[in-house]
Amino acid sequence: MAALTTLFPVFFMLALGFISRKRGWVTLEQKNGANVIVFQILFPILIFNLMCSAQIEVSHIKMIVYVFIMFILAWFIGKYVTSWTGKKYADFSPYLLTTIEGGNVALPLYLSIVGTSSNTVIFDIAGTVLCFIVYPIVIAKKTASGTSTKELMQNIFTNSFVLAVIFGLFLNLSGLYQMILQSSFGEMYTNTISQATAPIVSMILFILGYDLNIDKSILRPLLKLMSIKIVFYALVIVGFFILFPVQMSDKVFMIAPIIYFMSPTGFGLIPVISPLYKDEDDATFASAFLSMFMIVTLIVYTILVVFVV
Repeated sequence: MAALTTLFPVFFMLALGFISRKRGWVTLEQKNGANVIVFQILFPILIFNLMCSAQIEVSHIKMIVYVFIMFILAWFIGKYVTSWTGKKYADFSPYLLTTIEGGNVALPLYLSIVGTSSNTVIFDIAGTVLCFIVYPIVIAKKTASGTSTKELMQNIFTNSFVLAVIFGLFLNLSGLYQMILQSSFGEMYTNTISQATAPIVSMILFILGYDLNIDKSILRPLLKLMSIKIVFYALVIVGFFILFPVQMSDKVFMIAPIIYFMSPTGFGLIPVISPLYKDEDDATFASAFLSMFMIVTLIVYTILVVFVV
């Protein structure tokens, strides 16, 4: 019942987006307008706030580095196997093997099993750095062919995600963020952030559902890419048992990497890689990959509840 409580709202918004396209309630132009508002304006605000409030402890650095390296390795493997998973999607499919949707899928499911804990949040730090610092720079360089170095650097440092991370970390590390919260403007800031970020996840899921259109032409490459993701992150989980045996001997902690790495790709990755899309079919493929992987997550969750808890 806990899994249904967590995932039903996710599937509801996906279904609403899908039905809206099928019934013609929302046009393609309207959906693209929502894309701009959510992905170029509201989502960077969310990233900025996450960077401001992030708590990075020294004891977690080894795990964060391990997860970061594994995400990079997954990206390289994805590039290496594109001839098997589908050359048509080679520009962006390797990115789909990296980052995990922790906040809206892994964390709620994890908490429904163990109660109060923040273990999965540790892993999210690596994905945040990769998704909102490294990838925007790499993608800006890739999509800026024929531009000068000056123009490339301008593209990178005017990217809303890069700016959100830089300014967020600056406020965090300088202590200015805490000063703002404790000032007379603190409540105004938190209320504004809450209003700006509240609709983000729902709108992203709606857009993913709108773009969802699984047909035979994409089913085979989808399943191939999913199989690589499953096998790779199963090995990553094994790596946790080898590298962090003390932590993994604690059942509460052990469940965290299992549920986390078997969750779908991070929703926030979609706007980052969208400049690599060649057409609407690419957006459809990415949406279908995220949606279908939730089935894997549900299976893993059920196994954990039945055999581990």
